[in-house]
Amino acid sequence: MSNQSTRLPSGGHIDRNRILEFEFNGRNLRGYHGDTLASALMANGIDIVSRSFKYHRPRGFQSVGHADISSMVQVLGSEDAPNLLASVIPLRQGLRVRSVNCWPSLNLDIGTIFELLSPVIPTGFYYKTFMWPHWHMFEPLIRKAAGFGHAPDTTPVRTHINRFDHCDVLVIGAGPSGLSAALAAARTDARVILVDDGVQPGGALVGSSASINGKSATEWIEEAIEELDKYSNATRLQHATAWGYFEGNHIVIYEHSPNSTQLIGCNRRVWAKQVIFATGAFERPIVFENNDRPGVMLASAVSSYIRTYAVKPGQTAVVFTNNNSAYRTIADLDRSGISVSTVIDTRSQLTSQMKDIIPKTCQLHLKSVIRKVHGSRRVTGVSIQSRTNDRDTRKIQCDLVCVSGGWNPIVHLFSQSGGNLDYDDGIQAFVPSTPAQNTWVAGSANGTLNLENAINEGFKVGQSATTALGLSAQPLPGIEVSDHFDDSYDIDEFWNVHHDTRRAKAFVDLAGDVTLDDLFLAMREGYESVEHLKRYTTTGMGLDQGKTSNVTAIGIMARRAGVEKSEVGTTTFRPPYIPVEFGALAGSRNGDAVLPYRHTPMTQWHKSAGAVMFEAGARWLRPSHYPRRGEDMEESVRRECRSVREGVGIYDGSPLAKFAINGPDSEVLLNLLYTNSFSNLKVRQGRYGIMLLEDGRIFDDGVTFRLDDDEYLMTGTTGNGNLLEHRLNGFISVERPDLDVRFIPVTSQWANATVCGPLARTMLEKVESNIGFAGDDFPFMHMREGLFADMPVRIFRVSFTGELSYEINTPARYGLKLWTHMMEIGHEFGITPVGSEANHVLRVEKGFISLAHEVDGTTDPYDLGMGWIVSEKKPDFVGMRALQIRRAGDSRRQQLIGLRPTSPTDLLPEGAPLVSTENATRSEGFVSAGVWSPTLNESIALGLLVNGRQRIEETVYVNANGKISSAVVTEPTFYDRAGERLRM
Repeated sequence: MSNQSTRLPSGGHIDRNRILEFEFNGRNLRGYHGDTLASALMANGIDIVSRSFKYHRPRGFQSVGHADISSMVQVLGSEDAPNLLASVIPLRQGLRVRSVNCWPSLNLDIGTIFELLSPVIPTGFYYKTFMWPHWHMFEPLIRKAAGFGHAPDTTPVRTHINRFDHCDVLVIGAGPSGLSAALAAARTDARVILVDDGVQPGGALVGSSASINGKSATEWIEEAIEELDKYSNATRLQHATAWGYFEGNHIVIYEHSPNSTQLIGCNRRVWAKQVIFATGAFERPIVFENNDRPGVMLASAVSSYIRTYAVKPGQTAVVFTNNNSAYRTIADLDRSGISVSTVIDTRSQLTSQMKDIIPKTCQLHLKSVIRKVHGSRRVTGVSIQSRTNDRDTRKIQCDLVCVSGGWNPIVHLFSQSGGNLDYDDGIQAFVPSTPAQNTWVAGSANGTLNLENAINEGFKVGQSATTALGLSAQPLPGIEVSDHFDDSYDIDEFWNVHHDTRRAKAFVDLAGDVTLDDLFLAMREGYESVEHLKRYTTTGMGLDQGKTSNVTAIGIMARRAGVEKSEVGTTTFRPPYIPVEFGALAGSRNGDAVLPYRHTPMTQWHKSAGAVMFEAGARWLRPSHYPRRGEDMEESVRRECRSVREGVGIYDGSPLAKFAINGPDSEVLLNLLYTNSFSNLKVRQGRYGIMLLEDGRIFDDGVTFRLDDDEYLMTGTTGNGNLLEHRLNGFISVERPDLDVRFIPVTSQWANATVCGPLARTMLEKVESNIGFAGDDFPFMHMREGLFADMPVRIFRVSFTGELSYEINTPARYGLKLWTHMMEIGHEFGITPVGSEANHVLRVEKGFISLAHEVDGTTDPYDLGMGWIVSEKKPDFVGMRALQIRRAGDSRRQQLIGLRPTSPTDLLPEGAPLVSTENATRSEGFVSAGVWSPTLNESIALGLLVNGRQRIEETVYVNANGKISSAVVTEPTFYDRAGERLRM
């Protein structure tokens, strides 16, 4: 095709009044608002978009959306990004892109030499060729040749964000069945989210000639969307793709923001009670020689470009099919003015209705196939051949080949959810079978390829999903579809055209340049398992991820091996379903990119206030101390400590690990994980607990509050946050999958400003709130929810400093507002921001244990003088048996003690060994934490000492850097041993 406009004079769902200018490989071109980059390029007569991975063959447009894996480009400019698909990039003003995998240019690529070398670089040649004399000899050259595009050099002007959502019903797909399912659910009180990966809703209905209940398809779509948008309980995400399905109906969705000046997109994590898959189906190709040439397209893609974008993909077309659906495309071609010269059908007969669709000037060849495509840069013709007579061949001129090999239901997410698949001989594809989670499937994703049945099925599963939630569903509406095209689906099992694969290139997977010969070679070499063949040949890997190639490859394997497709089975579908940018996963973080620091909403305030920022556990960036002019670190820490002991301080507790736990078996889970009992914990009360490892040693500690009958908020140490998440996940998934319980990490969801000190209550009572702070109204280890200065809050009375404390938690978006308001209200009380160093001093004064100090991986609760927290009534908890064995073993245990240096000014360094005499060489313990106490005006320390609890008032010696210091062993609590101040 020449580089001239192929835009139809009318039609399509584009805004012809909004012209957009863009650049492709240095050429200035024009398109319209509503175009994708692919449709705009096609409208400008662009045939070749990129070069293929292995052989650098010219590639154009084969499909639409995420299935069009050949149309990769590099976006240039301020949002430089590699390997994006032209078919999913919305056209925008000033967009600049260039082709990838071609040098020196798209039209003249020296990489085509690899096709000439193809006889000596078959599939698996890496493993056979580069092992001698050593892999590293070839590695630099191979790595240089690998990959597409280049990583961006600059930070984009726009950014990504992360969001978290919950809903009752999540509907994935906004085609006919998805829209009907969303309507059925939204008509109840269910919270509904509809996810649509198209630029507009409707899916295959867009531009359809069908009528639904007497209305055109376009009118039906518009009315459905208008109704959905009226419901306050329904949310519609456009241009959004669900790319990962995880345990607990946890779905990750990437939502593009093409029209935003600030956002590239939003990565959403959604937890849904019920999930409806209305993901549709992918049309699959038929394998024949040169089936990758620009101009060879899937029939449905041709229809989509005509209907949606008013673009003519060619001038003279042939249609090659083994099923009825391609005849819809014949009608679309005829209406658009594209000449249909020939229809080639592998079947022996057609219904009269199918024959009536074929133009009278068109030749029909039944029981025939395309033997070969002619043309080097674009289709110029095809050779067709009779299936009954190999010598009956003829050549036909054309510039467009429309292929349909059948339809593959999009089962990727259903499979990721744990659901099983069955092979359906009726449609020659795999369909969803037994679900593993609260999931439903409707429409072509379920193998229902009749439009009327698909819409009715959508309404039915929408009703079933809401009924499963205990909601009263609305009566199902009657749907009648009228269409001149018979939707009955008839397909002939046909996967590939037989030919001499050694001389010809017939592609099964366009993404990896995997040919029919590659599959046959792999099977000859023993790779007969579909999982092995996938990895050996890369079929279904890369951008394709099994969208169009997998079922075809399975059909070819089954026929060659003489087994059923169900015996071959499918490969494992894993996230991500589509390519996801690293920026989408990171969100709006800037700065360190390899191991990014985690920030709280108040981080910038801390920096502006002069805080010295240190890295805390799990790479949180936290204030160490807030030095004033002329203060060193020691002076700053002492001042902050005194403010908490004498007045009021405030510290940022946001990094504290937090997990929302709910479900009927939540209490069972807590009783198994903690050494103490949570059975009698009342609603709105909290309890301190310790978790053990399986060997009886302490893993973590924290406070858990009961929010409702089956709902808890668990907290853990900042440093163990990620490990605690993995532990919870592993325990629920592997150790006790029978428990009906769920957990969600909510550390970043809540910002925390902890106000502590004897004046804390007086200060908080100055704030307008519906929460009472009086001691009797709000006792220690209780929590309250309400409004606090017009901000929603959860406030917990927990103390890690030993003083009266209130942990004020608010949604992260209010975090900075809460902090600044506290600083304003507390000004008259001399409120002082407190860093982690001061907190460390305060907890040592109280004798509170700390991860990586007293909890050093060797201690159990009894070692730390906390035997009281181990329940003797519970039948079991993690580490119980190991703890009993430990206690029955060696009686010489290192135990937690306090240390008061004989010389009050001697600071005992952490890690320093403890010995019994000045000249002793064998360590009997170590200093776990040594600080200067502003409250006591002396040096104090905590340590672990062999049989330390029996050695109170004994003198021990500390060997620190060659200097011997003595210290008296004391109780580990130096301040307010009775705990009266934190309970006041």
